[in-house]
Amino acid sequence: MNSAILQPRARLVTLAAAMIGKGSKSFAAASRLFDRTTRERVWLLYAWCRRCDDLIDGQDLGGELGDQSAVTARLAQVRAMTALALAGQPSGDPAFDCLGLVAAETGLTAAMADAVIAGFALDARGWRPQTEADLMQYCWHVAGAVGVMMAVVMGVDPADDATLERACDLGLAFQLANIARDLAEDHAAGRCYLPAQWLAEAGIPDGQALDPRYRNALAGVARRLCDLALAHEASARIGARRLHWRQRWAILAAAGIYGDIARIVARRGTAAWDTRAVVRNGRKMAWIGRALIQTALPVTAQMQDQATARHHTRNDLALRVV
Repeated sequence: MNSAILQPRARLVTLAAAMIGKGSKSFAAASRLFDRTTRERVWLLYAWCRRCDDLIDGQDLGGELGDQSAVTARLAQVRAMTALALAGQPSGDPAFDCLGLVAAETGLTAAMADAVIAGFALDARGWRPQTEADLMQYCWHVAGAVGVMMAVVMGVDPADDATLERACDLGLAFQLANIARDLAEDHAAGRCYLPAQWLAEAGIPDGQALDPRYRNALAGVARRLCDLALAHEASARIGARRLHWRQRWAILAAAGIYGDIARIVARRGTAAWDTRAVVRNGRKMAWIGRALIQTALPVTAQMQDQATARHHTRNDLALRVV
């Protein structure tokens, strides 16, 4: 018997809706465009992802990084509760029960969940990327693999590699934009997701990326991140054409809203981290309206060109979990 049955489905959905509403207002807005069943399943998967992240980082729906002294034990806890939930056993945490429920309904696998947890493991051991390939590998684990899971939740066949690769690209675009936006917060927490090779090429000494003396150089590195994010966003938009129109609408809206984070950071230049880059509600509504129109439009030559500019694909990085 699935552990989620121990708590009524409606209660788990309500919990998951509250978590996404507080943890990701942009994605919460876009998720409203899904049909009810898909929307609820997306919320359920988000709840597990958010709870895993919070447990590893010692946070509550994001915020300041918490005590890291017991991070190895918390990682083991995440693995154990995930395994219990996927096996249909009581996990002891309703957010993990959310995963058990959505996995039972859609066929998510342990391999998919393990790929995501591997990203948390990198953070747990204080890992940082040395090269662009390292950066993309990290982004695969913490976001691209989530994109694959989201696609399966939306009904994509786990054997449909072409569509799953595009779903992965959307996750990569989200994470790259987040890294560009959160450079100051990550630096304050002692983390750096910028490849050491990039920093060296820009003449930024290790550990001094936020030093005002290197702000111009850092803005250039951030633009590089944003360019990668927008290339992967374009690729994801092409893949969205394969989805049902309601799902396509939601994904195109999410791509536009999150893409604006990268566009804001790139546009601000050296002032990108003076205040947090935020997509205002009016802008979100504009993207929702624009995305509805885009659901009926063909792929443009510009989108094709941007998509082919992405430097990595899921196969390039051996990112196969299904």
